[in-house]
Amino acid sequence: MKRAILVLLTTTVLAGCKTVGPNYQRPPVAIPDQFYGANGAASSASLADAPWFDVFGDPTLRSLIDEALRNGYDARIAAARIDEARARFGIVAAERYPAVGYEIFPTHQHVAGQGSTVLIAGVGISSWEVDLWGRVRRSNEAGLALYLSSEEGHRAALLALTSEVATAYFDLRELDAELDIARRSTKAFQETYDLFNRQLQGGTASAVETSRAEALLANEAAEIPSLELQIVEQENRINFLLGRPPGPIARGVALTDLPTPPAVPAGLPSALLLRRPDLRAAEQQLIAANANIGVAEAAFYPTLTLTAVAGGQSTDLANFIDHGPAWSIAAELLGPIFAAGRLRDQRRVAVAQFEQARLLYEQDVMNALGEVSTAIVAMDRLAEAEHERTRALHANQEAVRLVNLRYASGLSAYFEVLDAMEQLLTVENNVARTRRDRLVELVQFYRALGGGWQAEAATTTETKPAAPAK
Repeated sequence: MKRAILVLLTTTVLAGCKTVGPNYQRPPVAIPDQFYGANGAASSASLADAPWFDVFGDPTLRSLIDEALRNGYDARIAAARIDEARARFGIVAAERYPAVGYEIFPTHQHVAGQGSTVLIAGVGISSWEVDLWGRVRRSNEAGLALYLSSEEGHRAALLALTSEVATAYFDLRELDAELDIARRSTKAFQETYDLFNRQLQGGTASAVETSRAEALLANEAAEIPSLELQIVEQENRINFLLGRPPGPIARGVALTDLPTPPAVPAGLPSALLLRRPDLRAAEQQLIAANANIGVAEAAFYPTLTLTAVAGGQSTDLANFIDHGPAWSIAAELLGPIFAAGRLRDQRRVAVAQFEQARLLYEQDVMNALGEVSTAIVAMDRLAEAEHERTRALHANQEAVRLVNLRYASGLSAYFEVLDAMEQLLTVENNVARTRRDRLVELVQFYRALGGGWQAEAATTTETKPAAPAK
């Protein structure tokens, strides 16, 4: 027994001698010093450092996002995937430890009229691989990387859900603004039509003016039911994201009162590698692919497996416990001689999969840089567009006021009034849509920077999962 224990200890020490395969190093990726389209020198400060509840300045929107993160189907599905990944890693991690089990084997023999019953029982280790070349360690490295990739995927799903709820809410508030404009315009066109209709009956207005006023009234009135339908569709979209049945959605701050920061810092481009959960997930996939090369290389070397049993055997069931103990220990060394190139091709597969993962990682990094750059420019240009359209709104409001005064003084026809009102309606809708576009672009910018997951990570312990004990 002492020799058996010595053999086990010796092989355990040998198991840590060598780990074949390359050790992971992050591949070099060309990262610019600052984002294309950014104004001024790059700074480490970034909007992504702020949690989502500080970015969106509407308490109602905050409560909707919070509900979606708690109850939304996407959030719950992502959490279930984490549970699956954790369990799968536990299965892989169990290979590091010997599996200890028991066996009870009663037999009855009958030879030449004589019978005997033999009871064999024992506890032992069945086929424990001594990790001489690091195959098990590399498998564990790959399993852990896949688990951590699923963790990052969970964070990416939560960030995507946050962005989708915020975008849907801003779409809803823009539809609310358009409905308000349509109702106010319909009321104004109704008053105009009633005025012309009375004048037509009195013989002081033309049928052309009256028909034109009626056409504008009918056209704008038709927008109301269409917008009401779109609002219900948008509310149902938000309810779906929240995991609710269809129903009304609470409103908070009006669209025009929702804050948009005057200057939004993007941070350093290199920080995306550490901040964006999708890039972190892609790198973990790359780590797993790198570890699988070591698993493939270990197949070229012999494997050492141990089996051990300690127990007893007796033909007397009543005195089995008192019977003398028996034990055995065995080692098996198994190595390849000829495999027709199978092992070499398995390694080629692992290397090719690593190369694919590396290129996908670099592709994701380039795409992330492009998304941030586009969002920076879009936010800047949309701010300019909103400024100009607001200026046009004020000018059209003044034009409507002046043309009404000219009409009341008999200096212009009412066609000019109708044209000015129609132009004002178009500009009002354009201002609402531009404000919506600017708010949505802020959401996309926040998502492109990888914002939000830090707040979630701060509330949890981001540690490697413990290996299972059994």
